[in-house]
Order: sequence, then C-alpha cells, then structure tokens
Amino acid sequence: MDQIFGIAATIAAQFQSPTLAFLIGGMALGALGSKFSVPDQVYKFIVLVLLLKVGLGAGMSVREADLADLAIPAAGAVVLGVLIVLGGSWGLRQFRGISMIDAYATAGLFGAVSASTLAAGMAMLNEHAIAYEGFIGALYPFMDIAALVTAISLAKLAEAKRQVHAQVSGNAAIAGGPSIRNSLPEGLFATILTDTLRSPAISALLLGLSLGILAEPKSVYESFYEPLFRGLLSILMLVMGLEAWARLSEMRKVAHAYLLFGLTAPLLNGALGFAIGLLAHELTGFSAGGVILLAVLASSSSDISGPPTMRAALPEANPSAYVGTSTGIGTPIAILSIPLWILLADRFIGL
Repeated sequence: MDQIFGIAATIAAQFQSPTLAFLIGGMALGALGSKFSVPDQVYKFIVLVLLLKVGLGAGMSVREADLADLAIPAAGAVVLGVLIVLGGSWGLRQFRGISMIDAYATAGLFGAVSASTLAAGMAMLNEHAIAYEGFIGALYPFMDIAALVTAISLAKLAEAKRQVHAQVSGNAAIAGGPSIRNSLPEGLFATILTDTLRSPAISALLLGLSLGILAEPKSVYESFYEPLFRGLLSILMLVMGLEAWARLSEMRKVAHAYLLFGLTAPLLNGALGFAIGLLAHELTGFSAGGVILLAVLASSSSDISGPPTMRAALPEANPSAYVGTSTGIGTPIAILSIPLWILLADRFIGL
C-alpha cells in the first residue's frame, strides 16, 4: 500500500513540476487571450543556457564513471535511443493526419530521457535495497543525444523528400520528368546530419558534454547554471504553452493516436530497454538493478533537454503533440511501470 501511495505521489508531483505546470499555465494564458510574449533573443539565450547546463551535467557524470564498465551499457543506450525513434515514428505515421515532423519530434522525446523518472526509479531501488552501478546516471546523455540527433536528422530528411516530391509531382505532366529518387541530391542525409550536429541546440548539448568531460566546470556549473536552471525552464515552458494552445486545433482529429501512443510507448520501450539490459547482464555481469534502470531510462520521455531542443531545431513541429504526449501521458505511465521492471528482473535474474 505504501508503494502505491508513493507512486501516486510521484505522478502528482509531475503536474507540479516546471515542465508540465508552466506548460499548462502558458496554455491558460493563450486561452485567455493574453499578450504575454518573450523576445526572440531572450528565448534563444534561455535555450542556450538550458542545453549547456544539461550537457555540462552529463559530461561530469561521464567523467566520473569507470569507462571500461560504462562502454557496453553506453553502447546499449545509444542503440536504444535510435531504435525508439525509428519504431515510435513508424508507429505514429500509421495514423492518418499525423505529420512526419510531429511524428519524429514526438518519437524523439520518447527516445530521450527523463531525469526525474530515472530519479524515481533509483529511489524505488534504494527502498528495496537493490544495488545498481554508480555510473547509471552517465548513461542518459548517450541515449538522449542519440535519440535527439536521429529524430531531428530524419525529420529534416523527410521534409527535404517532401519538397522534392512536391516539385516532381508538379512536373509530372512533362514527359520523361525525373523520378523522385533521381531528384534527391547525392549525399543529402550526410549533409542533413552535419547540419543537425552544427545546429545551435545540438551544438550546445555537445559543447556542454565535451566541457563536462574534458574541463573542470563544477564551480561555474554550481554557481551559475544550476541556480538559473529551473527558473529559465519555467519561462521556456510558458512560451511553449502559448504556442501549444495556438496550435491545439491541429490535434483534434489525431488526439486518439497520441493518447494511444503515450499509453503504450513507455511499456514497449521499457521492454526493449530491459531486453538490452539483460543482454548486457549476460555479457558483462551488468547488475539486476542496472537492468531495471536501463528499462526505466527507455520507458521515460524527456522533460528537460528534449522540449527546448525540438523547439529550436524543429520550430514547425507542434508542441501540443510532442510535449503533451511525452510529459502529460508518457511520464506517469513510465513511473507506474517501474514495479514491472523490478518484477521482471526478479523473474529473469533474481534479486
């Protein structure tokens, strides 16, 4: 019974977190017709600070980890991030009315990681006295960045193909017109991947990660980035809430698809994470607690790094879709599923 109340309290806390509470607040402002706005340059500064902070924290976690023990679980986390984006975007595209951009943005957030969900998983394992590796926190940047880069690159590639398709279709009446495949520029994906890695959002994440690993940024991290983080995140979510309200009408015909995806994706993704964790357990002796937390990472969806990254890299994507589905639906389901991964670990590994 105590465990049930604990899970309920954790879910309730999600609606009080800056991510969801301020998103709802921004939507309320939009519904009331408020003229609230944030200047574009201020918004860009907020995104830059948030992503640098996330990258710095991730880099410091990686630096403090044992790289030999980290290697295989980190590789598994990268594979997870990519597979979740590929599977999630494919699933969403099966529903009529969901755009390619929204499908990739939503799948990208589900492929990325929620630090709060991971913390909830660690707390439950601590309560059950289940041991896990100290480097688990260092796994999230591998999965996070892999998922975000994959989602953004594929979304831009899909948009480029759509534009070429429209151009070729417009010339369809011309005899001997070029096929869509022949019209695609050679090396298009490599160009898009390079542009994605050089984009302001991903560049900030990678720069922070590199500085966290190679430098000693702890003093500036604790004195500047950490104190500002929650406040700046709340402003960002207000802006996204306003935009989400303005574009809510786009969701009416496909809301059922996002609801179904938000309810099922955490369980399917978590099962995939558990399977990869089980493989790491067989290969390296990865602990049962580590397997559980890898499943928790896979089932979670990003509430910190993902939204500003998608907003900056894919401004045409609808925040009502990707933030509402991931944080509003996916996060509670991910938290509720943590006891399931504990039961499976006990069944397959033994606790």
